[in-house]
Formats: sequence, C-alpha cells, structure tokens
Amino acid sequence: RSLETNLHLQIVVARVSISNQIASIQAHIQKLAQAVGRNPDDIQLIAVSKTQNLSTIQKAIEAGHHVFGENKMQEAIEKIDALPKNLEWHFIGHLQKNKAKFSPHRFQWIHSIDSIALIHQLQKRYQAAGLTLNALIQVNVSKETTKQGVESWPELCKMTEALLECDAIALRGLMTISDPSFNEEETKNVFATVREWKNQLQQTYSLSQCTELSMGMSSDYPLAIAEGATFIRIGTSIFGARDYAK
Repeated sequence: RSLETNLHLQIVVARVSISNQIASIQAHIQKLAQAVGRNPDDIQLIAVSKTQNLSTIQKAIEAGHHVFGENKMQEAIEKIDALPKNLEWHFIGHLQKNKAKFSPHRFQWIHSIDSIALIHQLQKRYQAAGLTLNALIQVNVSKETTKQGVESWPELCKMTEALLECDAIALRGLMTISDPSFNEEETKNVFATVREWKNQLQQTYSLSQCTELSMGMSSDYPLAIAEGATFIRIGTSIFGARDYAK
C-alpha cells in the first residue's frame, strides 16, 4: 500500500513539476520579449521531448502544452502514433533522405532542411500525401564540423531556389544551433547573422511567409529572443536532464 502511495506521489510531483517548469519558461519568455519590445505571442515554445517516454510527454500535454520537437524519426514515430492527434510536431534533428517517407501525417514542421536531395524527397512524399510541409533551412554560421546546415549566403540562396520550385513545401524561415563553446557575444552574433540572412531572403525573393527563426535552447534562449527568435527549443529546462542510456 505504501509503495503504491509513494509511486502515486512521485507521478503527481512529476506532473506538477513539468507544469510549473512550462509556466515558468512561458513567463520568462513574456518578460524577455517585453524587455526588447517584442510581442510574446510571436514566440512559440517547442518542448523538446527526445528521449522522454510517453507518460512524461503526457504530463506536458495535461499542463496544456501541445507543441513538441523530436530529432530521431524512429523514436518520434512511436510517440506520435500513440499520443493524441491534436498535437503539433516539429522535426529538429538531421533527417536522413530514406526517412522522409515517415514524415507526412506526422510532422507539420521540419526545421533541419540541409540538402537539395532531402528537399526532393520531402516534396515527393508530401505531394503524394496531398499535404504542405512548413520548412526551415538549417544554417551553420558557426561552422561547427559536427553540425549540419548551409554555411554561406550563396549556399542558402541555392537551397532557397530549390524550395521555391516545390509546391508541397513552404519555406517559412531559418534554424540554427549555436556552438555551445561560444561565449555570450559570439552566440549573439550567430543569432544576429541568422536574423539578417532571413531578412535578406525575404527581400531578395519576396518571401512574405519566410518569417520564422528557430534558435535558442535551454542554455541560450534569452539571447535568441533578443535577436528575433520565433521558435525556441527547450528540453532539459522542462523535463530535466536526459537519460541517454534509456
């Protein structure tokens, strides 16, 4: 009996904790946005649920959160297919071309478009499904060798032109990950550069829908908001440290 009671208490505490963390981050987003003259409603919190189990994600749903990010397709499929259908899913990791077929009807957004070959695969799959994908091009302005993404303005233009030929993909903006070894000033410069590239794309190609900036994680989202982020990707600050051994 006492074991059951303790387990129940642990579940309740975890649910309250996740709910509190989400509320705390949302309040912080509001404060940060107002401090730089931005509308907090223009900033979407993506709860990064990679390595988290179904019951943990369910606690976030019960707290009223419905926007989640995953970075591995196989892990994501199991979760998306088991959870309520009214959730919004964002793919934020490197997507292999042969996994593109699993994306329609599961992911409404892909933040990590990093090759023309991937664009062609996604166009084929979403067109066949009669769906439109919201896409962000991943840029790697810090030129980290372990990260994907375009590293130069000419590369970005080529990727943009490939996307503009697709009727089943809408180019909505850019995504980046700052080098974790960068100091605050270097990180700000990364985010500012990505914002400038997004603005240049809008002007060069007359892209009224290209408005999104996916940048900022648990460690650096205040800097990202100051530089114009519209999506911030938060995992550990909501769910706690990840257990990669699971």
